[in-house]
Amino acid sequence: MQGKAKVIAFANQKGGVAKTTTTLNLAAAFAEAGHRVLCVDMDPQGNLTMSQGIDPDTLEQSLYDVLVHRVSIREVIRRREVDVACSSIDLAGAEIAMSTMIGRERSLQRAFEPIREDYDFICIDTPPSLGLLTINALTAADKVIVPVQCEYLSMRGLIQLQNTLAMIRENLNPDVEIEGILPTLVDSRTIHAKEAIEILEENFGDRVFASRIRKTIRFAEAPVKGMSVLKYEPQGVAAESYRQLAQELLVRRGDAPAEPIDGEARPPVPSTVPAGAQEEVLVGGPE
Repeated sequence: MQGKAKVIAFANQKGGVAKTTTTLNLAAAFAEAGHRVLCVDMDPQGNLTMSQGIDPDTLEQSLYDVLVHRVSIREVIRRREVDVACSSIDLAGAEIAMSTMIGRERSLQRAFEPIREDYDFICIDTPPSLGLLTINALTAADKVIVPVQCEYLSMRGLIQLQNTLAMIRENLNPDVEIEGILPTLVDSRTIHAKEAIEILEENFGDRVFASRIRKTIRFAEAPVKGMSVLKYEPQGVAAESYRQLAQELLVRRGDAPAEPIDGEARPPVPSTVPAGAQEEVLVGGPE
């Protein structure tokens, strides 16, 4: 794929829905398929930055400097499994520092312009809020993926996000739209999770991805090692679920041949996975 990068923002103001996990691992799946990928960590907590083994406290410059001081975004990109535009705790002060800037909602969009031909995909991790940092991400984005935990309270946040997107389309970015809604942290053993997915599909139809991201301890273990689950356990169920999601997105874009994706069946575990790997402890990874 050549030309300008497709910019995807991962947004949901509800915390704990696997935004960071999804941003990194989908980006890693794109990279594994041969695409040029940049991850952009717009969350002051810096979880995505740390998940690639980068200590935010050691960085001389971060996205704060890009947004506030208009430093080139190339200055804060580090090359790991994928390229990462790094965050630091300084980013928490960006909204106040930008409050008097003209065009502050377009700061990230402007920063992307010199690099959009360097990548096929730019994946933006956003904070769990609908403040100025998230608005910058949505203004810069072509598409939005909404990770939604399969619980009632998490799904309610979709309405507020839709209202924010409507405002952004009207005033800042008329072309941004929801690419899809991704059920995450699914515990398929519970009736509640199945009912939640049914509610999503009734309300959003084919905008709900067929891929499902199930709860697994691997999402908590991989960031400790500074890597994605695709590198941490390449043949595991967690890695395969993000490969399926990447395939689903590439098929939608016409960049890959269609392959059947069973959204309900758990992906088969290859014979190379150690015995007992299917009996994973159900624990979520970092937000």
